[in-house]
Amino acid sequence: MKRILLAFLLIFSASVFAKQHEILNIYNWGGFLPDTVADEFTKETGIKVRYSTYMSDQDLYAKLAIAYNNSGYDVIFPSVEFLGRMERAGMLEKIDKTKIPNFKNLDPHFVDQAFDPQNNYSVPYLWGSTGLVINRKYYPHLKFDRWHDLWDPVLKDKLLLMDDPRTNFDIALHLLGYSINTQDPKQIKQAYEKLRTLLPNIKLFNMIAPQSIYTNENAVIGVGYSGDTYAAILSNPGLEFIYPNDGVFLWMNSMAIPKNAPNRDNAYKFINFILRPDIAAQIATTLRYSTPNLAAKKLLPKEQRDSRVLYPNAVDLKNSQFETDIGGANELYEQYWQELKMTT
Repeated sequence: MKRILLAFLLIFSASVFAKQHEILNIYNWGGFLPDTVADEFTKETGIKVRYSTYMSDQDLYAKLAIAYNNSGYDVIFPSVEFLGRMERAGMLEKIDKTKIPNFKNLDPHFVDQAFDPQNNYSVPYLWGSTGLVINRKYYPHLKFDRWHDLWDPVLKDKLLLMDDPRTNFDIALHLLGYSINTQDPKQIKQAYEKLRTLLPNIKLFNMIAPQSIYTNENAVIGVGYSGDTYAAILSNPGLEFIYPNDGVFLWMNSMAIPKNAPNRDNAYKFINFILRPDIAAQIATTLRYSTPNLAAKKLLPKEQRDSRVLYPNAVDLKNSQFETDIGGANELYEQYWQELKMTT
């Protein structure tokens, strides 16, 4: 009887242990993964998805730093400008691409970038650009195709800017002839002074709902992200997204595996699942951001696939550059950013 009971307990314990490990812990931006995708992954694999969200890369970084390489998460979605910092801090597992056969579906233009050579720590998820936004109903003839045009006196108290230091410092640094990824304190200070001269034209900073602000015409000119603006244009065709002819700033969110992820095998299954053409197309169609997945792009609705807002041509991107890691200078950017907003 004891042997039977022991055998039962061993089987039961093994079953419980197995079920505990048929989970996947995801930490992602809010609204950055359709519920249908998580549900489909669970349906196909039996792996239960536990989903937590954050509001900024700073929140993600702080959470992993506090966890001391044992965050409990299996897949995270950092912006590329944080990858270098997270890798140097030992927060990320090195990616084994032999476990991601669908990696081959990615556009070569979005892999092996300077921020993560050979994609040792990240897998592209979605990308987009920062550009100018204008409602032509209010400004039918205004010349508005360079970053410098934001300083036009006719736009006093009119501009919507993103409530994000990097986005705005990108503009100022670029106009000053500096790299948008500079860590030079003198150059950063000059960019701050340049942004101060733009303050009279700024109506508001917003990061949470720029799409609705442009759609509802609470602001009709300013700066925006390509995905948000594409969605806004669907509701308000008078809006136009413009790639500045003096330079375009690109961003990308990637998938990564935190150090000591408790369900590493499930993480690889999920990443490979996300790179499947039909799934990547479903994500891009639902979220209305640009996919770096070439095979998925072919499956998109024609209006998205042919959208110049989502998929700019080579001329649009001739002076483009990615935001990358700025290391310890991030605190200086943040300090100046807070000072700038206090003077508005």
